[in-house]
Amino acid sequence: MQREMFLVTSGDLRLGANQTCWPAQRDLEKTLTHVFSEMGITLRRAFPVDERQGHGFISSQRMGMDVFANIPADAPLVFATAAWQYTHHVLPGMRFHRGPILTVANWSGQWPGLVGLLNLNGSLIKAGVPFSTLWSQSFDDVFFLKGLKQWVDTGTIRHNLSHVRDLDLASLPADAQGLGRQLAESLKARKAILGVFDEGCMGMYNAIIDDEILNPLGIFKERLSQSALVARMRTVSDQEASTIRQWLDTRGMRFATGTDEATELTDSQILTQCKMYIAATRIAADFACDAIGIQYQQGLKDMVPASDLVEGLLNNPDRPPVFSEQGAELYAASALPHFNEVDEGAAVDALVTNRCWTALGLDPSTTLHDVRWGETLNIQGEEKFVWVLQISGAAPASHFRGGYAGAVSERQPAMYFPLGGGSLKGIGKPGEIVWSRVFVEGGELHADLGRGTVVELSDAENERRWRETTYQWPLVNAVFHGVGRDAFMARHRANHVSIAYAEDSSKALAVKASMLAALGVKVHLCGETGDTRS
Repeated sequence: MQREMFLVTSGDLRLGANQTCWPAQRDLEKTLTHVFSEMGITLRRAFPVDERQGHGFISSQRMGMDVFANIPADAPLVFATAAWQYTHHVLPGMRFHRGPILTVANWSGQWPGLVGLLNLNGSLIKAGVPFSTLWSQSFDDVFFLKGLKQWVDTGTIRHNLSHVRDLDLASLPADAQGLGRQLAESLKARKAILGVFDEGCMGMYNAIIDDEILNPLGIFKERLSQSALVARMRTVSDQEASTIRQWLDTRGMRFATGTDEATELTDSQILTQCKMYIAATRIAADFACDAIGIQYQQGLKDMVPASDLVEGLLNNPDRPPVFSEQGAELYAASALPHFNEVDEGAAVDALVTNRCWTALGLDPSTTLHDVRWGETLNIQGEEKFVWVLQISGAAPASHFRGGYAGAVSERQPAMYFPLGGGSLKGIGKPGEIVWSRVFVEGGELHADLGRGTVVELSDAENERRWRETTYQWPLVNAVFHGVGRDAFMARHRANHVSIAYAEDSSKALAVKASMLAALGVKVHLCGETGDTRS
């Protein structure tokens, strides 16, 4: 391979986020440049740091196109990230790049660099762009150096993906096959509607499922506007919104409030979020939506407080009741699944989970999470890799220790949420889960499914993990059965993973796998999924 390679990175659209995360990115690039130099390779930054802006990220799609116009199309390309990044800043250039591509992230929870890496990887998979990927905490470990040498020598890295196998439908229990098939037939007979409040959040190309791929499942989109959501919020009275807050107060949920709108969560921000909760539910009912997704970024963040409290409430059947203007309760005693950041892979997943878990008599509360970070810990005498899963603001309270009484709402970080708004934060309760991801590859819909356990950690360890990541967001400490850190990272096709609790996770997984397969999704089982023949 050539002895000169080009380095690119992508950042946020929000200047404050780019400036805040730049020191970590600068350190990553310095370390990578040294590692490549030790191998006799010059790693050349493809564009200069903007000293006036105070960062060196590609910060728009146009900028990314212009940067790639000056990179030799056949040159080896290294994409490195230590922060959340907007994939569409670099995807146009990568689609046309002919040289080998390596994507790299630092193994750190400080900023969502691993989340940014997985979003780019999932988007490249969807786009059909060949690439290799690596990650490291110190960049001097055997795993990283061995993989890097393989890429330098051959232009590709082959990770061990033996934990993944295609679903053998005949291996599932007969009752699971039958129930899954029945639920799929029911969905296709009475088709479902996803209410999409503006598509393509934060450049997440992998989060968009084209209609031609989605519709054969019996699932269709109602394309809605975030401006319509704001307009509907204006029709909700303060009194109506106050009843939502009172319901949460009665359940014991705590709101960490102050008076400074710029830095603290205020009662007025919470009231506006309660109006959004009512408005979103009413719009969903108007269009008979089976699930909805609110983008929030971009645009809406400059008009109203964060949507996260709304999202956590909607994903739980135990939530404050919402009534139409005529007084009828909407989606009574039911979850209205919300796919955060309008991630349509999570939307399909949530819809299927809701049908399967309801049929099994399980709590259908589900949510997606960022694959944020993780470490190996001693769990009851065994060394296990424990992931930190963190959705950016809210999960359903039924997933928390103590439910609503164990939940707190804190102001969202100002660098991402200038108008504030509260999260729905808690610690994931211990128990068995099914984890999953629906994604597009090769023009077809796929799903990875596995089992896991949310483990109980000490309060001190939870506090440490929160301080290593984002303190205002919910925290889930999860072990994925039979899937190690590097195996998961090498395979996973998205920045998000969906979870749902299930006492008999093997049975729930079997029914979900059967339903997805009956809908025409290519299902893959990951790790230890339990005895599927009993």
